[in-house]
Amino acid sequence: MFHIVLVEPEIPHNAGAAGRLALATGSILHLIKPLGFSLEDKYVKRTGLDYWQDVELHVWDSFEEFSRAMDGRRMWFLSTKAKCSPWSAKFSKGDCLVFGKETKGLPAEMVDRAGDRALRIPMVPGSTRSLNLSTAVAIVLYEAIRQQNTGW
Repeated sequence: MFHIVLVEPEIPHNAGAAGRLALATGSILHLIKPLGFSLEDKYVKRTGLDYWQDVELHVWDSFEEFSRAMDGRRMWFLSTKAKCSPWSAKFSKGDCLVFGKETKGLPAEMVDRAGDRALRIPMVPGSTRSLNLSTAVAIVLYEAIRQQNTGW
């Protein structure tokens, strides 16, 4: 249904949780290297539980390689520096939801190039710098699915 894209994820728990979200929603998980952990890491498997082997997972050497393979699919870039919210976005099946690494987010130039496809999850001003990566994935992914009227 959707493509969850984690660019250079650092924390295995977040990748495992994103994998479970992908499986629960019929989405595909893409991990862009370098990864801050091994996919054999016990924490990835623990968070993904016994579902991890069922996740449709693709690992890419670079964002450029991933982007070429997506052949023009629409991409949404999540960043605390973006201006638009996911509530104003019009998602379509097959869209890519792109999230940055936990400590730095997406590179500024990637967010700048995205224009109105750069999205920010609203938060109370001054409350926190950002949300946990897997929490952010869940919020945006389920908003995109809600818009599709799946009838689940």
